Amino acid sequence: MIREIERISSDIIKTFRAKEGINHLSGPNLPSRQSVIDIIATLESIIFPGFQENEFLDEEYISFNIGEKLLKAGQSLICEIGKSLNCRSNPCKDEDEKSNDSEATELTFQFLNSLPVIRELAVKDVNAALKGDPAAKSREEVILSYPGLEAVTVHRMAHELYRMDVPLIPRMMNEYIHRKTGIDIHPGASIGESFFIDHGTGVVIGETTIIGKNCKIYQGVTLGALSVKKEEANVKRHPTLEDNVTIYSGATILGGNTVIGKNTVIGGNLWVTSSIPEDSIVYNRPAEFVLKNRYAGQNDS
Repeated sequence: MIREIERISSDIIKTFRAKEGINHLSGPNLPSRQSVIDIIATLESIIFPGFQENEFLDEEYISFNIGEKLLKAGQSLICEIGKSLNCRSNPCKDEDEKSNDSEATELTFQFLNSLPVIRELAVKDVNAALKGDPAAKSREEVILSYPGLEAVTVHRMAHELYRMDVPLIPRMMNEYIHRKTGIDIHPGASIGESFFIDHGTGVVIGETTIIGKNCKIYQGVTLGALSVKKEEANVKRHPTLEDNVTIYSGATILGGNTVIGKNTVIGGNLWVTSSIPEDSIVYNRPAEFVLKNRYAGQNDS
């Protein structure tokens, strides 16, 4: 058994040079997936206090509770952001690491200062879900059980880090919540207030998407690019939704020049690659179908 393990281990190590693209050896530490997941959990408990704790959260001691969580999240973020910054530097230079540590601290406090704004947006997102879904009975139900809300909340945190040019971590945050909810929002996407994703499974929102205020989308919606070309990485490839747009399930909207005008409704299972004027309703013609009753003509007996 031991000899077999040694042989297999040796064979695997031999592939390291041939498969260099998937090795990360002798370089700076990469951000930890588990640490990023833990940071998300701590930040969610700050944004929605009292919804993540096992114990009763006493309002009298809330400042201590929040302060403790900010310290925990801040220390972890400084560490993980520092590691992400080190990956873009020369790992052999000690002065680069010292500079990155200072930058990581500055970026962390810049991010933590954005949390009050993210909380304000979260309130509006919760209210949008409560207003937009007849099945929603309370804000508590929305916060505790709606995957769309969690995906958007995590996206808003990741988007702040993305805007600050923090490497790796924004994508790690969004890919974690993508795996958890089935909702794939690139951290570069710009999303306005009061945004609601109903059901959510299979939603894809691309990097350069712009979404206005009071928009609502359903499961299976794709806001994507017309083509996938590496040379177009720095151009707007994904659509713009103006304010008060609703997109029903299964619709696909593609292209950086595609603008869906305000107050427009896009019906389900549509394929849209050109702009739609404001105040429009877009839908497929009703399908013609034939209904055959297999019992037709038979005796009731």
